[in-house]
Amino acid sequence: MRRIKVWVVVAIVLFVAGGAAWRLVRPRPSEQPIVVHAKGPSPNDRLRQSLFAELQPIALANCELKRFGEANDGGYVLCANLLGAVQAGYSYGISGYDGWGCQVSRQLKIRVHQYDCFDLDEPVCPGGATMFHAECVAGKPSTDEKGRIFETLENQIAKTGNARRHLVVKMDVEGAEWETFLQAPDSVFEQIDQLAVEFHGANRQRFVDAIGKLKRFFYVASLHFNNYSCTTGLEPFPSWAYEVLLVSKRLGVPDPSGKRPDMSALHAPNNPKSPDCQD
Repeated sequence: MRRIKVWVVVAIVLFVAGGAAWRLVRPRPSEQPIVVHAKGPSPNDRLRQSLFAELQPIALANCELKRFGEANDGGYVLCANLLGAVQAGYSYGISGYDGWGCQVSRQLKIRVHQYDCFDLDEPVCPGGATMFHAECVAGKPSTDEKGRIFETLENQIAKTGNARRHLVVKMDVEGAEWETFLQAPDSVFEQIDQLAVEFHGANRQRFVDAIGKLKRFFYVASLHFNNYSCTTGLEPFPSWAYEVLLVSKRLGVPDPSGKRPDMSALHAPNNPKSPDCQD
């Protein structure tokens, strides 16, 4: 019995001593190692970064940029000296006004076809030749429940008698541009000398695919962010709407210096009453 008591005492002493030793060597709460789990970019982050990289403009050595259309929203830049071969123009999503189409028509002495199926007001263009069509552009033909007509870019060009002719095109159709371009055949892009587009959105793989398709035929010559839609959470995009000038590779000659074009003198804020938000 005496031996048992001795062993019990020894066990208690060892247990207490071990606990005290642990308290001495254990890190205090403030000394606990901090494990930081790095959070990588999300799939949407990667898509936006890829799209942003694809949209970066290059300087064209033979392009003399000029603004056409409205002083603010509705105005777009074009390479004015590369329009000489253009035989017809197309202006999509005009919303009752089309300073761009009217100026292009007057300056180049060509007919510009205007399209909108939501706003049926026909703009007046003194001294120009414009023709209004109560249709919208889309990736495939359809008619909605309100009787609005949607037609493809290829069919609209063909119906107006301009297949295989040199064209200049402007498009602002609130997101319908993506499917329009993805579904259009290569032959359509081969006849467009310059294409000015306001794109909408940044978080879809099909956006990256559409720009990749367009860049097979065009150089990105200008990028301007619409300050009506400045936002956060879409980095590196400062806005979810942005205007892009695409110039046919048949015409544009990249500047060998690789510099980025300075567009500050031509790019006016879409909304003159709000701060701009260029990248």
